[in-house]
Amino acid sequence: MKNFNLETLCVQAGYSPKTGESRIPQICQSTTFYFGDTQAMADCFDLKSDSYFYSRLANPTVTALEGKVAALEGGKAAIGCASGMSASMLTAFTLCEAGDNIVSSSTIYGGTYNLFGTTLPKLGIECRFFNPDAPAEEIEALIDEKTKFIFGETIANPSIVVFDFDKVSSIAKRHGLLFIVDNTLATPALCQPFRFGANIIIHSTSKYMDGHAAALGGMIVDGGNFDFKGNPRYPAFNLPDESYHGLVYADLAAPFATKCRAQMIRDLGAIMSPQNAFLTYLGSDTLALRMERHSANAAKIAAFLASHPKIAWVKHPSLSSDPYHALAQKYLPNGQGGMMSFGIRGDVHICAKFMEALRLITQETHVADVRSCVLHPASTTHRQLSKEDLEKAGVPENLVRLSVGIENADDLITDLAQALEHV
Repeated sequence: MKNFNLETLCVQAGYSPKTGESRIPQICQSTTFYFGDTQAMADCFDLKSDSYFYSRLANPTVTALEGKVAALEGGKAAIGCASGMSASMLTAFTLCEAGDNIVSSSTIYGGTYNLFGTTLPKLGIECRFFNPDAPAEEIEALIDEKTKFIFGETIANPSIVVFDFDKVSSIAKRHGLLFIVDNTLATPALCQPFRFGANIIIHSTSKYMDGHAAALGGMIVDGGNFDFKGNPRYPAFNLPDESYHGLVYADLAAPFATKCRAQMIRDLGAIMSPQNAFLTYLGSDTLALRMERHSANAAKIAAFLASHPKIAWVKHPSLSSDPYHALAQKYLPNGQGGMMSFGIRGDVHICAKFMEALRLITQETHVADVRSCVLHPASTTHRQLSKEDLEKAGVPENLVRLSVGIENADDLITDLAQALEHV
């Protein structure tokens, strides 16, 4: 289906029924699968067969969603994970071991920042953070022979920084290094990072991909566009894996995805549930339509907030005054998504008063679904970060994150206006 447009792929990719079968994927709510042939089951364990044998490694419902997301991103293969955080964790563990390091943008989701900056170092994996606006030379100086990948977010949550793909992908290529992108807030409807040099894409499918705040999940997409063969940075991909009878992953069509499933999914088991895969598959049918509305609504609301006297600043790349407007026009020309952040003139208490005065827009930890919601990251999602780390992550204490839904934009503006009257 790769010759079809994205709108078509949203509703058609990932699953093709045979005569008399269900038109949409069925929920295969089973942990295990029947085999009457002993050798057929043995072939599964040797990775010689695509048959299903245990849902901790693969499941037909999850496979349907994996196929759809891989098609939307233009990737070679995908792995459905239990959550977006597990997708990031599995990616790191597939590539790194004690003594290795990773290089990451500092303006990333708070949970990922904690994973990279706090949890991975406990396992001997160092993370070196960089300011995404830093010159290439400064980023490049962080790389050594033990660096396994460079990481960034297409649109950073919640700082709304648009990542400069060309700058970072050129660094990665010069060093024979994997370039990994979290594309959650842009989605493939607005940006396809493989076109700009990314090698692996991560999603929290709990956000726009599902779209309804109904299903937890994550996704790893292997672009199949990185040459592991003979690369000294990745000996684990070039040496025989004795746990799979000497399999060499670099020889395969999707080396990363195969190694991740064969080793990390096998050993850690953080796969998406069939029920959540089913709900996300249905939700993703309307992804292209929803992202158009999210983007249009957000652009209108950003313009309103930018002109309001009680708002100190607004970050949304649709604004011509936004420092990332030019990058957004380059990488996100068809819309900049529904996520924005803004600063209220005042302190933490003023932010709380504003959010509690909202009537239509709700205060939630979640983002990126059909309903509009707000959050104060410094006291919630980024609460564990020090004041210094908050500044590095682009999260000042007066920042309010607004996830713009698909409601009527004028109704949302009315709600924001009346809440601002209370501060």
